[in-house]
Amino acid sequence: MGLNTMPGQAGYTAAKHGVVGLMRLFANQLAKNFIRVNTVHPSAVNTPMVANAEYGEFINTHPDVASDPAFKNPMPVEMIEAVDISNAMVFLASDEARYITGVTLPVDAGYNNR
Repeated sequence: MGLNTMPGQAGYTAAKHGVVGLMRLFANQLAKNFIRVNTVHPSAVNTPMVANAEYGEFINTHPDVASDPAFKNPMPVEMIEAVDISNAMVFLASDEARYITGVTLPVDAGYNNR
């Protein structure tokens, strides 16, 4: 979405948009073989990527980031759990999702819905 305008985020934003573009390309190319391609887009996940001393220090040094409503989930959770992402992926791989392809599935406590 390009919401995060802090220094150093341009590469992350470009990479994420590139992955979505590749997913859509492959979803179109592989659909004739009933191969489904989707992406899952989480909010902050309680993993070492964000739950670490360095990120904690960054937040302490930049309290404006921690208090910025643009970085908050609309649902009242700070982070989601890795199992929440796994559950979404299991669903997409299941027969219940057999006709779902080419989608970006947000598992983000409403973050991208703003």
